[in-house]
Amino acid sequence: MSFIKKIAVAAILVTAATVGGFSYWAKQAITTQGEPISFTVLPGSGVGAAAKEISAAGVPVNPFLLSTLARVTQKSGKIKAGSYELKPNTTPRGLIDLMVRGEFAQESLTIIEGWTFRQMREAVAANKGLRHDTAKLSDTELMQKISKEYTAPEGLFFPDTYLFAKGASDLTIYKQAHSVLLAKLNAAWEKRAQDLPYTTPYQALVMASIVEKETGKESERPMIAAVFVNRLKRGMMLQTDPTVIYGIGPKFDGNIRKKDLETDTPYNTYTRSGLPPTPIALPGEQSLAAAMGPATTEALYFVSRGDGSSQFSDNLPDHNRAVNKFQR
Repeated sequence: MSFIKKIAVAAILVTAATVGGFSYWAKQAITTQGEPISFTVLPGSGVGAAAKEISAAGVPVNPFLLSTLARVTQKSGKIKAGSYELKPNTTPRGLIDLMVRGEFAQESLTIIEGWTFRQMREAVAANKGLRHDTAKLSDTELMQKISKEYTAPEGLFFPDTYLFAKGASDLTIYKQAHSVLLAKLNAAWEKRAQDLPYTTPYQALVMASIVEKETGKESERPMIAAVFVNRLKRGMMLQTDPTVIYGIGPKFDGNIRKKDLETDTPYNTYTRSGLPPTPIALPGEQSLAAAMGPATTEALYFVSRGDGSSQFSDNLPDHNRAVNKFQR
């Protein structure tokens, strides 16, 4: 065999070994144990820069080999920017496919029924998976970015668990929760009972928020709503403690006193008739349904039995007897 042929054969063997080794590397797990490794591919990153970002984040993979793999598989231009997690036993090929599919690392935030908007903002601010673009905005400034119709945020966000890509803007959570609330509110409004003492979906939302805060037992929501509806129809004051507490604000120490019931605020339903000016909490779907479809009853009063349920009464003497029985 001539010298030139020997060089050619050697080159072929080296190439084959290189290709075989590269193919073998692409199919081996990058890590086999431990916690997932978080990394972010920044917008505008080319495949080379993305590979370096991944390596710099702590993923034990060779950036040159990873970018080469993306190019030879013709996927270098298909990688999506975003936040990801490398799980154990993921191969380099699997990592490339993960980024091509855009399977971003998922985070979650749960908003609880009955929370105030202040509590929601605190939960959003404390979530480490979000990018906090709204942290320095006032409630009014935040609402300007979310809605052209509403300025007061209370009650206008639906309590639920929201999933988002790690590093997403917190504004997306607010917009999504607001959009879901409006959809559910309008759907419930379309199915509302006749002869309700409110004329707009927003007024019904205010009622739903009161029901949310007054109800200890889910099955009683329609009855609680009915009591307040009956009182409004008769021109009676609602006289509900949660509205008074909301009017007191953060200063409330957990005990409601006689002077609190007598101190006038826009939310004191012992001193002012009708509904308060805004919701007092974030109502859930059942409270929305109860506000739109209260039970059929003549009840005007209720008192807690101390076990989460309530005793309902049609008149004041019966109510007073119930109070003496369950509260004294």
